[in-house]
Amino acid sequence: MSFTSMSLAISITRLFTSLYDSGPSIFGWLISGSLGILAIIYAILKWQRRTSLNWVKAAAIAKKKVWKKLKVPLSNHIWFEDFTYAEQPSTCCVCLTSLGPSHNLGTTASPRNPLHRCSVCGVAAHFYCSQSAAKDCKCVAQAAFSHVRHQWSERWVNVDDNQEMSGFCFYCDEMCGVPFVNASPSWHCRWCQRLIHVKCHAKLARDFGDVCDLGPLRRVILSPLCVKEADEDQKGERVSYIAQEIITSSVRGQIKKRRNRNKNGGSYSTNCLLRHSSASEATLGCVLNGLSDMKKSSCERKFDYMNNGGVLEMRDTNFFMQENGKTATHSLIKKYTLSELSPAARPLLVFINARSGGQLGTSLRRRLNMLLNPVQIFELSASQGPEVGLEFFKSVQYFRVLVCGGDGTVAWVLDAIEKHNFESPPPVAILPLGTGNDLSRVLNWGGGFSALDGRGGLTTILQDVSNAAVTMLDRWSVNITEENSEGKGKKVKSKSMMNYLGIGCDAKVAYEFHVTREVYPERFCSQFLNKLRYAKEGAKDIMDRTCADLPWQVWLEVDGKDIEIPKDSEGLIVLNIGSYMGGVNLWQNDYEHDDDFSLQSMHDKILEVVCVCGAWHLGKLQVGLSQARRLAQGKVIRIHSSSPFPVQIDGEPFIKQPGCIEISHRGQMFMLRRTSEDEPRGHAAAIMTDVILDAECEGIINAYQKKVLLQQMAIHLSER
Repeated sequence: MSFTSMSLAISITRLFTSLYDSGPSIFGWLISGSLGILAIIYAILKWQRRTSLNWVKAAAIAKKKVWKKLKVPLSNHIWFEDFTYAEQPSTCCVCLTSLGPSHNLGTTASPRNPLHRCSVCGVAAHFYCSQSAAKDCKCVAQAAFSHVRHQWSERWVNVDDNQEMSGFCFYCDEMCGVPFVNASPSWHCRWCQRLIHVKCHAKLARDFGDVCDLGPLRRVILSPLCVKEADEDQKGERVSYIAQEIITSSVRGQIKKRRNRNKNGGSYSTNCLLRHSSASEATLGCVLNGLSDMKKSSCERKFDYMNNGGVLEMRDTNFFMQENGKTATHSLIKKYTLSELSPAARPLLVFINARSGGQLGTSLRRRLNMLLNPVQIFELSASQGPEVGLEFFKSVQYFRVLVCGGDGTVAWVLDAIEKHNFESPPPVAILPLGTGNDLSRVLNWGGGFSALDGRGGLTTILQDVSNAAVTMLDRWSVNITEENSEGKGKKVKSKSMMNYLGIGCDAKVAYEFHVTREVYPERFCSQFLNKLRYAKEGAKDIMDRTCADLPWQVWLEVDGKDIEIPKDSEGLIVLNIGSYMGGVNLWQNDYEHDDDFSLQSMHDKILEVVCVCGAWHLGKLQVGLSQARRLAQGKVIRIHSSSPFPVQIDGEPFIKQPGCIEISHRGQMFMLRRTSEDEPRGHAAAIMTDVILDAECEGIINAYQKKVLLQQMAIHLSER
């Protein structure tokens, strides 16, 4: 054995010696060989891409041959104009050719050749091809049918992420999407996301029929069988107003000028009409209209809703290029009504704030449209709040809410739920898109969307929402009074709080960050960069120390008792949850302390108060090198100030004039806490939640008894 090792060492030595003696020629061969290997890898990748594309085209051709035999409900695509094709797909679903000017990898579309993408099913088409597209988009209303049929289609977009479910044929359990010899192309169902070989489809329909059970997400999908067109019962009087408008060449010239000013092109914002309806059920009206606004990116769709008496109208665009070169638009009004759902149904109502944090809401909405029923997804904006979606779901007895946004968006939705006065308020889950996402961290939904993507993608997240445990969250009223010129207190406004309230240096940093974001919103499109800018504002305050006089200008009162503020303090923070400033635990339940304070809980109707010693102290807290000083616990907190100070409530900062801030308990809201199999208590809470909901559904307990049971369960099981 030693002789063999010695021989190998001698051989390696001779090889290096020969390389050294050969000089540049050997190294030239090595470089040439490396370039050759890279060329081979590039050729393989290009072949793989071309082969996969041909595979999808084969599936599309096969679907066109049997399209009339599939007998699925027809629905038009909802197109929006795009000027790049970096996203999937890059092939026209009509003519099956490339959407770009060339087939080279890494090219971008010319501004002269806009394309259309469907915001519901994700397919793409040339601007002049979209008018000829088949009506094979996802049909959201199928109340006239006895069951949901599989809506098989070629898979242009890889929405998901769950390879175990989507990688094999639903019928024969053999692998799909691998273009071996004699292999069959595959389709996927736009509802259940399952794959099937084209050759297996006829066998599946013969043996089991073409019934779709909506797949693993059936519990959170609003079944299309429960959605019907409001005018279905009126034969020959279909409520669809189609208006065609020919856009003149001068208008097209304006569009071209807009493209020159903005590389991303224009967007088509939408306005909503308000119509009265005598229908007792919530009604959704979808209004497809022409070009109306060109202020934002063309990839962004803006839906404006208004609601009155349960009537909801959504305006959208369906347009095409005519043979004479002009643009025509089709405006189509559709109204949808929710019929009675099964008591066992637990559909998900989704709210998305496109401007939160990294501004990922627009692309997230398109992905959720492909996985869920587009009718159950609503986008929030300054002109429309959550009230429209809640009104549409008012006839649904049991549903859950998913808020895609930051802590401010969550507070917005909770306020709307509280005002709606549900007999059985829906519990709320969070998909974090904000900067801090503190409440999301406490409820185990993570600190950002990128972290959730690593857990398995959107399908896994939606399944986690379905299996989450219900817990309670305290909400607090913040009454702010400011002194007038005569020195008398005058009530100015009242706000709600769910996470924390800060006065002093921390609020100063948040206020400067907020002002900069309002002036330059385009610079705040990344969660990571947002945190860097936040740290920059903190570094500036280290030098300024604008709140160093806080102990002499502010005094603290807890449950009627005055609490001394340390002389080196530059900020006070009132806490309701165990996360602050992007995950910092200021109260630190897990550490031993030399005081008599109790453990912190978000549903014990008690607040905690700590102090910090400046922006430098905040930075040390962020990296775990220091601890906040614990001052008090209580049910009613009053903070008096004799001079103006910056204040933030759940990350929303403002400048407070001299006066008083009073914080008192407002109530509790149902929240959803993500559980995992390795967390026995959380898993048990999720199971007990289903048992309690089933008991209420069967009339064994009422809504009040359910609330009390969930509160007690939250106290005993949801805490780690």
